[in-house]
Amino acid sequence: MAGLAALGLFVAACSTGGTGSRDEGAARADATAAAAPTPSAAASGSGADPGAAKAAPRVDPVALLKGDPKIGARVKADLKPCVADAYPVDTSYGNLTDGSVPDVVVNVMTCGDAVGIGTYVYRGKPGGGTGADGYENVFMAEDAAVYGTIDRGDLIVTKQVYAEGDPVAYPSGEDVITYRWSGKRFAQHDWVHNDYSRGVGEGGDGTGEVPEPVPSPSAAAG
Repeated sequence: MAGLAALGLFVAACSTGGTGSRDEGAARADATAAAAPTPSAAASGSGADPGAAKAAPRVDPVALLKGDPKIGARVKADLKPCVADAYPVDTSYGNLTDGSVPDVVVNVMTCGDAVGIGTYVYRGKPGGGTGADGYENVFMAEDAAVYGTIDRGDLIVTKQVYAEGDPVAYPSGEDVITYRWSGKRFAQHDWVHNDYSRGVGEGGDGTGEVPEPVPSPSAAAG
């Protein structure tokens, strides 16, 4: 009787689903490979850590501008908060000069219509820290309707072109200038000029009068 009971327990254990290798079978080679962890880029040494950009030291752009003797007096005079302590300043971080820390691009705009009045690039000094004294001004463009951005290691400066009588919202065109770091300074690499359509914004948006419809001859006869 004891032998029959032991045999019954053995059969029951083998028929229960998900209890051992009898149900799962041998692991497939491709499944084993898929389960293995994939080494990260940092561990393999194939490139920079993708999270390095998030760890880029943040700076106070207003302090950079106010402490910069190269900044024009007019821009410094206009550098005031629009609301509370919110300044009309955009800040971008990226690699433009292959420095030890990310470069900083600062754009200053007007409060009313957000038109750029100055764009600046600051390069970190070796061991200079994150304060205003730790950066040097390596590029500046103080002009009406100017704005700088970072595009895959290039500095892109866009300047809106206004003809006489153009409203602020509708310039006649734009100049797009690409700069690249040459080791000691930025040099112009490319230039593109775009002319905007003169018909855009005409009529119906407050910039011109809406023409009255002309009735057809059949409608006038009726």
